[in-house]
Amino acid sequence: MPESIESVAVIGGGLMGVGIGESAALAGYSVLIRELPEFISASRARLESSLGSAVERGKIDDDKRDAALGAVRFTSELADVTGAGLVIEAVPEDRELKTSILKQLDAIVDGDTILASNTSSIPIAELGCAVGNPGRMLGLHFFSPVPVMKLVEVVPAMETTDDTVRAAEDFVTRLGKRPVRAKDRSGFIVNFLLTPYLLGAVRMLAEGFASREDIDAGMKLGAGHPMGPLQLCDFIGLDVLHAVCESLFEEFRRDEYAPPPLMKRMIAAGHLGRKSGRGFYDYAASES
Repeated sequence: MPESIESVAVIGGGLMGVGIGESAALAGYSVLIRELPEFISASRARLESSLGSAVERGKIDDDKRDAALGAVRFTSELADVTGAGLVIEAVPEDRELKTSILKQLDAIVDGDTILASNTSSIPIAELGCAVGNPGRMLGLHFFSPVPVMKLVEVVPAMETTDDTVRAAEDFVTRLGKRPVRAKDRSGFIVNFLLTPYLLGAVRMLAEGFASREDIDAGMKLGAGHPMGPLQLCDFIGLDVLHAVCESLFEEFRRDEYAPPPLMKRMIAAGHLGRKSGRGFYDYAASES
């Protein structure tokens, strides 16, 4: 196990992957982001846009933005991650895809490299089966938008070593975020508690109990939440939320984790939330 992590590789250049890479670069790490060749330009543009927004908001200055941009390299070759002290898998929430990526990484990276998954709900022990030395494997669950959200769930599996956990928590702290340690079960801390709340709002809407606006206003104005539950569903993405529901339901077999029929129909229609332009709210209309 490396005494300290100096370089980080992120597998996946989507919203989460780029956000993790940006946070690491701003913290002084050398960062490699691996993405499929047809998506690299979009990933680079996402990083540039996010850092540009941070400058506009006064969070960082031009010099820090330029330094972060210079610290991040993009590649389409998985083999390029060799030598990184920490490799974080941040591909879509698909068990088979994540397991396949981790199995390939295990054969590529150095023996003391820490392997982490950004899964939001899949038990780490299940993913760790793909790793020859499961002691170096753990979960690092970031929250979106990564550069803004201060929490990271650190999830050791049964075989994860204490050295691996300490190194991961030191990394999270250096990012300026708060590590919270969770046991290895589906949903960890946040999604275990959050998912029934979100699904309750979806069921309430489907049953015609209240309008989407009143449901969201109730939780924002009555409970002090910054975002209503249906707005939050759209922000997360209904497809991502559905994957979390399936993982939780598979593990616990409780009705509160079963995806409501309305959510399934919306996904089938392509109404995934903000990223598709339409979910419980119509974002394409509001942005036109």
